[in-house]
Amino acid sequence: MTVLTASSTDTKKKHFQLIEKTYRSNTESDYTEKIEHFGKNFDYSSNSNYYWGDPKFSTLYGTPLYEAASPSQKLALNHLYWVGQYNHTANAEANTMLYNQITTGVFATVKGYENLCQELDFETFQERFHINTFQKIGYKTKIALLGKEALGNPIHKRSQKSIEPSWYEKLVPKSLQAKFATKWTSSTLPTMTDSVLRSFNKLAYGGGAKHYSRYLADRENAPIPTTTGGLAGYTASPAAFKFLSLNWGSSPFMACQYYSMRMVANMSLKAYEYQYHRRYRDLVKEGEFIPTPTAVSFYHLLDESFHTTMSQTIAQEVYKDFPKPTVYEKLLANAIVLRGQQAILGGLSGWLPATFRNDSSYMTPLYRLLQSPLFGMSSSEALHWMEKCLCQEHEGFHANLKHHQNLLSDFRRFFGRLDYLWADNREMRVMAAGGSIEKAIRSNSEAFAKFSTSLAKEKN
Repeated sequence: MTVLTASSTDTKKKHFQLIEKTYRSNTESDYTEKIEHFGKNFDYSSNSNYYWGDPKFSTLYGTPLYEAASPSQKLALNHLYWVGQYNHTANAEANTMLYNQITTGVFATVKGYENLCQELDFETFQERFHINTFQKIGYKTKIALLGKEALGNPIHKRSQKSIEPSWYEKLVPKSLQAKFATKWTSSTLPTMTDSVLRSFNKLAYGGGAKHYSRYLADRENAPIPTTTGGLAGYTASPAAFKFLSLNWGSSPFMACQYYSMRMVANMSLKAYEYQYHRRYRDLVKEGEFIPTPTAVSFYHLLDESFHTTMSQTIAQEVYKDFPKPTVYEKLLANAIVLRGQQAILGGLSGWLPATFRNDSSYMTPLYRLLQSPLFGMSSSEALHWMEKCLCQEHEGFHANLKHHQNLLSDFRRFFGRLDYLWADNREMRVMAAGGSIEKAIRSNSEAFAKFSTSLAKEKN
């Protein structure tokens, strides 16, 4: 049996040196401690009279409603944008904690990758503090602006009701579904699903599993770990992510491929977080008050710079250390990237800056926001403004299109270096096609019509 080890060529030594330097710099920084301190001591009233970020990064920015909003409402919308984005970030970092451990379990089977494993373990440790701080600030802010009723309705989170049928609904004729419903929706269904997925995975990787993640191996008799929130929640179902958990934990190439998707989250975060970093530095230079959330974003970006370096290095360089992907791995890797484009980068929001999904999944959250104490609208008023903000061209769409174009260029530079990808993925063609105001308005109009009809039926 061939034992994979770290290569000693000059080209590969360079990225080993970068990994070692990143690990050393990350462990020596105190950014995580600062973030934890800010979370413990956050008081909304002390931060409520200041913009936390550039006004252009506010919920509803550029819409007719934003133009009509009062100064206090605009300030609140700036704060709610921070809360919404970092709610997503907290969910994404929870996913990172899981998949860092799964992929570290793969890299641990290969000699010479100790520093890489140590850095990923340390990142997992850091994410716990990031998540805790984001949640504390978000909780206190939503209570202050929207009341306790908002706690069950995260800002900017899509509707939870799924319109996708379960896998057995797709496979089993309707005439037989009733007969098997009790059996297949019982506690045995997840166990059966896990068993099928594990069996398929063993077939796909030859059953040897010599690089099978130690993290997964230790949980062979437990449910397959999966994820539900963050950007991943828009991409596929938890069951699909169980499938991905097994694949990302089965070979060095697939473990590296995961970091190309983590890089999507890293770069999407930077698309809005960098402006908080810039605002923090300007406030320091001017000797002005620095809102706590602005400071949290500043130090989080510094922490995340280490994580982004790791994502990029593993995705673009480390994968070359290992055997080329099999036909199956190449197909799966391309399918993952393509699905990522479709689900989280293939559209254009009209009311959420730096968000590249159409607003069809955001109807309920926006409706609730307009009826919250912040606006206090009736149902008819809320629907009136929703139509103006989602279904008519306005500055918000144009501002977001600029964010879209900037991020598209960044993604093309990143994915263009991955030689196993199809042209559609290297050139981000699905994302590019989604940068259309006309398409976004058409999609929103269709979704709004369905939402309005559904709302009317509920009232009747």
